[in-house]
Amino acid sequence: MVPELSPEEERLLIRDISVAAEADSKEGDTFFLITQRWWQNWLDYVNQEVPVASANGSHENAASSSNRRPQAIDNTDLINDATSEEVSNVEMELHDTLVEGRDYILLPQPVWEKLHGWYGGGPILPRKAINNGLSQTDLAIEVYPLRLQLILIQQGERAIVRISKKDTVGDLHRKACDVFELALDQVCIWDYFGQQKHTLMDNMDKTLDDANIQMDQDILVEIISDSMDGSLQENGYAERDSSSMLIDASGTTENTSNYYTSPSSELDNNNTATTATTATANNNSMYATNHIATRGVGAGPVGLTGLLNLGNTCFMNSAIQCLVHTPEFARYFREDYHREINWQNPLGMVGELALAFGELLRKLWAPGRTPVSPRPFKTKLSRFAPQFSGYSQHDSQELLAFLLDGLHEDLNRVKHRPYIKTRDADGRPDEEVADEYWANHIARNNSIIVDVCQGQFKSTLVCPVCEKVSVTFDPFMYLSLPLQSASSRSMTVLVFSGISPPSPVTVSVPKQGRCRDLIQALSNSCSVKSGERILLAEVRGHSVYQFLEDPVLLLSTIKDDDHLVAYRVPKLEKGATTYVQFIHRREEPELANSSSSTTWKPFGVPLVYQISRNSTKIFDLYQIVNVMLSPMKLNQGLNYTSTSNYETSCGMKLQLLEKGNSCLDLLEEEGEKAVTIPANLISAIVFVNWSMMDLKRYDITSMENIPEVVKYAPPLKRTRGEPLSLYACLDAFLREEPLVPEDMWYCPRCKEQRQASKKLDLWRLPDVLVIHLKRFSFSRSTKHKLETYVDFPVHNLDLTNYVANKRSPHCKIYELYALSNHYGSMASGHYTAHIKLLDENRWYTFDDTHVTPINEDEVKSAAAYVLFYRRVQGEDTSISNGTHRFHNSSHHR
Repeated sequence: MVPELSPEEERLLIRDISVAAEADSKEGDTFFLITQRWWQNWLDYVNQEVPVASANGSHENAASSSNRRPQAIDNTDLINDATSEEVSNVEMELHDTLVEGRDYILLPQPVWEKLHGWYGGGPILPRKAINNGLSQTDLAIEVYPLRLQLILIQQGERAIVRISKKDTVGDLHRKACDVFELALDQVCIWDYFGQQKHTLMDNMDKTLDDANIQMDQDILVEIISDSMDGSLQENGYAERDSSSMLIDASGTTENTSNYYTSPSSELDNNNTATTATTATANNNSMYATNHIATRGVGAGPVGLTGLLNLGNTCFMNSAIQCLVHTPEFARYFREDYHREINWQNPLGMVGELALAFGELLRKLWAPGRTPVSPRPFKTKLSRFAPQFSGYSQHDSQELLAFLLDGLHEDLNRVKHRPYIKTRDADGRPDEEVADEYWANHIARNNSIIVDVCQGQFKSTLVCPVCEKVSVTFDPFMYLSLPLQSASSRSMTVLVFSGISPPSPVTVSVPKQGRCRDLIQALSNSCSVKSGERILLAEVRGHSVYQFLEDPVLLLSTIKDDDHLVAYRVPKLEKGATTYVQFIHRREEPELANSSSSTTWKPFGVPLVYQISRNSTKIFDLYQIVNVMLSPMKLNQGLNYTSTSNYETSCGMKLQLLEKGNSCLDLLEEEGEKAVTIPANLISAIVFVNWSMMDLKRYDITSMENIPEVVKYAPPLKRTRGEPLSLYACLDAFLREEPLVPEDMWYCPRCKEQRQASKKLDLWRLPDVLVIHLKRFSFSRSTKHKLETYVDFPVHNLDLTNYVANKRSPHCKIYELYALSNHYGSMASGHYTAHIKLLDENRWYTFDDTHVTPINEDEVKSAAAYVLFYRRVQGEDTSISNGTHRFHNSSHHR
C-alpha cells in the first residue's frame, strides 16, 4: 500500500505535474472538470500552516479544524440529472450555466489521474482541447460540445447527441447512422436550422465549426430512396408562408424553441415541471394567433419576467429587456408582425432574427414571473453574428446596434430597393433638401425600426482652402456621446524644469485649441522666466520623434496615447542654433561578455537643449548634461545656478552621431575642442553612455517612463461645481471640429483631399431616442472604462435648442423609460437594466432572473451606459409598454 503523503508533499507534486503538463499541452489533450468546491477544500488542506510546538511540548495546528484531508471527489453538483438520460452519446450532461473558476476548474490529465488515484470519487468528466484559432497554440477546452437534435422525420424519431465542433460532417453522419441503426449509404443529413432545410451536408471532411453548425440546432436525417420524388431539393425561402412555419396541417402549433430550451432552464429556481409546461403551452397558443394578451382582471403582473444567464450573457439580457419594454416594439411584436417579414432580403437574416426576437418578447410579456431562457434566441443570434457566439462577455451597446440593424433588415417593407442618385443642394433650402434625403432613405429602408428609432443629422463640411460648403442629411439609429466637456481637454506632459527631477504636469487646454495654447499653459504652470521658453517634443522609443513648434498645430491631432515631453530652454536666435538631443544608453547585460565590443541599449527620456552651431565646445555638452541630470543625483550637496558656474564632471562618456551612423568619441579631457554640427540637421544626436557606476549615482526612475497625454485613472469625486451633464455631452458631440487625418474629405472644387471642418446638427428626431454614453475607450496598447457620473434627466429632456430645423412642429421633449447599466471594469463587469413599467408608472431593476422595484432616485448612477428616451406624446395619447395598438407615424415627424 502506498503511504499517505503529507499536505505539503501533495502540493509540491501537483504543482510540478501541472507545470510540466501545461508546458506540453497540445490539441487533442484531455482535461478533466473538477468542482470548484472540492478543489478549494483541497487547496485549503495543502496550504495549511505546519504544526508548531507549544511551550509544554505538545503540537498545535495553526490551521482551522476545517482543513482536514478532503473526502472523495464529488462532481455531482456539476451534473444535470434531468437531461443526462436524453443525450445518447455521453455519460453525463452538465448544467448549462456553469462558469469556469466559479463552478469548476479544468485539470490536465496527469493532475486528474494523480488526484483521483489519491482520493477516488467522480463522476469523471473528460473534455478535449481543441484548436480555437489560426495559431497552433491557440487552444481551448471544449467544455460544452455541440448538442444537436437529430430528426428522422420518415420514422418519427428524434435523438439528442453531443459532438465536438471540430469533428467532421462525416463523424456526424456516422453518429446519426449509429443512433438510428441505419447504413451509411442509406442516409443523408441536412443543416436543419430553424426547422428549414438550409444546406445538404455532403462535404464529409468539413468540420462542423466550418459548416456553421450551432449549439442546440436541429439536423435532419433523411433516408434516401428512389420514391422520394426529389425530396432532396432545397426549400426556397420565397415559397415560405409565414403561417407554415408556425402551425402544422392539423392547426396545432409547433414551437421550435422546445427543442432548444434545456429542461434545466425550465426547472430553474425550483419551479415544477408542470409549471414550466403550462407556461410553454400558454406561450405557444399566443404565438400561433393574433390574440393580444392584456392585463385582465386576475391576470397578474406582466412585463416583470427575468432572463436566465447562460454564462456571461448579462450584456444580452440587459439589452433585450430595454428593447422588449420599448412600448412600440412591445405592441408590434405581440400583433401579427409576420406579414412584414422580408424573406428575400439578402442583407437580413431571412426572418429568423425577427421570429426569434418576437417569440422571446411574447414569453417575457406572458403572465407570471417564471424566468425565461434566451437560449433559442442566442442560438440564432450566434448563427448570424458569430462575434456573439460562445460565452464571453460582450458590449450591450454593440449588441443593441446589431439587433436594431438586423431587425430592420428582417422587417424591411421594401422588397426591391430602387437605385437613387443623390442630388447636390445647389443652394436649395435646408427643409427641401432634408425632406428629399429622408424620402430617398424611406424608399429603400422602411420598417418598424425606422418608424420608431431613426432620426436625421444635418452634416456640414467646410473646405479649409476654398471654403466650399457641403451639406448632407444622414439617418442615425442612436447617438454615441463622448464623456468629456465640450470646451476643455486635459493633457499630461513630462516636464524637464532643470531645478527638480522631471515630473508629469497636467494642464487644461481648449478642446479645439492649438499648440500655442498647450505651450502657454505649460509656461504658466512651470513659471517660465522671460529669457526661457518651452520646447515641446513627441518622444517614441527613447528618442525625439518630432518637435511640436508649429503654434497653430491643432491639438486634436495629438492622440490620447501619445507621449509628450517639455524642456525649458534659453531663448536664442534660431538661425545660428540647433537642437541637440542626448539619448541615454546603458551596456546590454546579455551581450556585454559575448564579444570584445560593447553593446549599448537606449533607455529613458532623452535630454534636449538648444546650442550654437559654431561656438559649442565639448566642455559645454558635458556641462549641459551635468545641469539637466543634477536634480536626479544622489547624495548631492551642490548648489548650482547655471552652466557657467557648475563645474563637477558628470562621469558619463559622450559620443556624437555623425553622418553614416558613425560615432565620434567626445573626450572630456579635450573640453576646449569645438564640436561641428552638420548644418542640415534639425537636431544633433549625442549618446550618453552610462556605466554601472553612473547608474548607481543617479535616481533615474523619474525619467524611465513618460505618461500618456491622457492619463486614465479613477475620476476624482467632484467636490465643487456641477457634475458632467448630458447636455454637455451633447455639446461635445455636436461641436464643430476638423476631420481626423485618416478621414479626409474630397473637395469637389479643389479636386483634392482636404482636412475639412465638420459640424453636426440634429434635424429630425425619432420617437424613441437611444443615447450611448461612450464609457469604453481604446488606445494602441490599453483599454479603459470611464466611471464618470453623467447627470441625465429622467423627465423633460429638452432638445429644442439642439434641433436645427426650427420649423419642425413636433415635440422635442423626452422622458426616460429604460437604461442599460454596466458595473465594474471592462474585464469583469456586469450588466443590468432599469425599466419603467409605464402601465404602473413604476421603476424596476432587471438583473438577469431577479426583478425588483426601485425608487426613481435610484435610476441615476455612474453605471448608466445606454439610455432609452421616448418622445412626450399629446394628452390624448395613452402611454403603455404594450397594451395599446401601435399606429405608424413614420411620416409625421
